[in-house]
Amino acid sequence: MSVLTILWKNVKWRYHNPFSIIFTILQPILWLVLYSAVAGENMRGSGIENYTAFILPGLVILVIFSTCGSSGIMNYMMKSEGSFYRILIAPIKRSSIILGQILEAVLCTFLEVGIMGIISILLFSVQIFNGVESMIAIFLLIFLTAFFMSSITYGISLILPNEMLYETIMNAIVLPIFFLSPALFPIDEISGVLKVIINLNPFTHVINSLRSIMLTGVVQGKEIYLSILLLIVLSLFAFIFANSRLKKEMDL
Repeated sequence: MSVLTILWKNVKWRYHNPFSIIFTILQPILWLVLYSAVAGENMRGSGIENYTAFILPGLVILVIFSTCGSSGIMNYMMKSEGSFYRILIAPIKRSSIILGQILEAVLCTFLEVGIMGIISILLFSVQIFNGVESMIAIFLLIFLTAFFMSSITYGISLILPNEMLYETIMNAIVLPIFFLSPALFPIDEISGVLKVIINLNPFTHVINSLRSIMLTGVVQGKEIYLSILLLIVLSLFAFIFANSRLKKEMDL
């Protein structure tokens, strides 16, 4: 019950701060529209029939980055108003505090991804789901990615002293990860060290898995299952990291 209490509290915070939803969804939607209109024309000769469908998985990851990043900012705002510390002294398990905030970020992620998905379907004729199996696989990949990222951002927000430094560090981490991936362009012709770096990026495999499901409508290939397994392991370590940081916060 304490998890649901924290979840509902964070949902109300998000409701009273709607700019956090508007801001995090605005950039991916602009990218979706602009890249589809401009870059899509230049990609027709590359064999990509629907460029919007091609970049949508990468923009889903960008939405997850943005939404979970704003979840970390929530800690700073709650500290400034004192509610963060009131929760710490309440008779609630640390894991419940973290889970409540993580699940709020996951719910917000699905809301924003859903908005972008509807725009893709209505304006760009993207077919996202092709059966129950593909729907479950896509939902699972998005859920695990959001869980991992929200756990990481929660822990990082408890390390850095202020919101400005937090945003700077998160941008320094997120932007290279996003651009060193197949989010916007094919990487088949890339070689050398850059190709190795891209393949070492865990989100490369998540994007490829989402793209494979969305473009083919079939859940097949070991990369999809390895991506799910990788995200489960990363989520576990990220949650342990967030829990340890909150414990240190309570010991201060």
